[in-house]
Amino acid sequence: MEQYEPDRLSPARVAAMRRSLGRGRASLSRRSLLRASAGGALALGGVGALSACGIPPAAKTSGVSSEDHSAKEKTVNFSNWTEYMDVDESGQGRPTLEAFRKRTGISVKYTEDVNDNVEFFGKIKPQLAAGQDTGRDLICVTDWLAARLIRFGWVQKLDPANLPHAYTNLSAQFRNPDWDPGRSYSYPWQGISTVIAFNRKALDGEEVTSLSDLLDNPKLKGRVGLLSEMRDTMGLALLDLGKDPGRFSDDDFDAAIARLQKAVDSGQVRRFTGNDYTSDLSKGDFAACVAWAGDVVQLKADNPDVDFVIPESGYMTSSDNLLVPNKARHKTNAEKLIDYYYEPGPAAQLAAYINFVCPVDGVKAELAKIDEDAANNPLIIPDQDMAAKSRAFRSLSEDEETAYEEKFAKLTGA
Repeated sequence: MEQYEPDRLSPARVAAMRRSLGRGRASLSRRSLLRASAGGALALGGVGALSACGIPPAAKTSGVSSEDHSAKEKTVNFSNWTEYMDVDESGQGRPTLEAFRKRTGISVKYTEDVNDNVEFFGKIKPQLAAGQDTGRDLICVTDWLAARLIRFGWVQKLDPANLPHAYTNLSAQFRNPDWDPGRSYSYPWQGISTVIAFNRKALDGEEVTSLSDLLDNPKLKGRVGLLSEMRDTMGLALLDLGKDPGRFSDDDFDAAIARLQKAVDSGQVRRFTGNDYTSDLSKGDFAACVAWAGDVVQLKADNPDVDFVIPESGYMTSSDNLLVPNKARHKTNAEKLIDYYYEPGPAAQLAAYINFVCPVDGVKAELAKIDEDAANNPLIIPDQDMAAKSRAFRSLSEDEETAYEEKFAKLTGA
């Protein structure tokens, strides 16, 4: 296979950082909480948001395949988030996709048409509900939406025979989500870690090692940020109370809400943010905040005062995931593309460019050839201790999701 060899000084990584700070990497639209109305109908995955768009209630089906045209039609249609694929220095070519084409003869029609999960679900839902081809062979959505699509029977079970590298190289921390045990229907594209970030200069000698330090230290009053993504902020709050975000009860959730409400009412928390916390953190308006690891990697490269800590209680992990929709024409080709990105070489090239958590075991040596700093960064390649502290937010029923998001919306003032 023809390999793409980035410069060892990692211009791709520098470009990724500048892109993140200058254009936001679309993280605001991907990771921020969406509200359907001021009245609290909701949220990422919320029923209110969907019905407000005139989309009828979902009907469950079973996974539906169609005739696979992969052997005769050497193509795959891939829908992904913006700024979520490596590009060359011209900004036009996509080296790993081109290398895949040269090796397999399969051309990838790559479309950046996933701007947020609710919006994308609205695009594909009418066809999936009607049992029709969406025109896409491979999609990338965040774990809660992946869980919903699997639950509705709107995606196809993957063929392990076409995924030898994925099966072998998938990192242990991503192997068994409660919404797809054993990864029968999905594979993670990238992991998203939620950690505590701080600006060392703004801390002025104060120590931050846990969420309690953010909520309770009076010297940080008015200089603390929390995320407007319910699962991330509430996950860390549950962990801080000694609860497992994968097994919590209604009472546990209410206790965590009350804990955060106290900090909000006292003025300890400056505000809840989407991706726009990056500016506050870099400038020192936030002394510390809940943050996404991919942003911290990029901010730290530009500002050495920015750093992170993993609380002893643990941190939150979620993922954006690859799935094959029902009626896709090129299922086998899509599976081959998934498997390709679980080879250490292509996985390393992708990780060097986008700086999210790489879900591929055995990638560190390849990444070190491209960018040694990235290879040694536990926010990109988690070490054993960090991986052991990762926790995922459990799947929610529709009733739970509605109730929890309403309580969180009240907390944040959304």
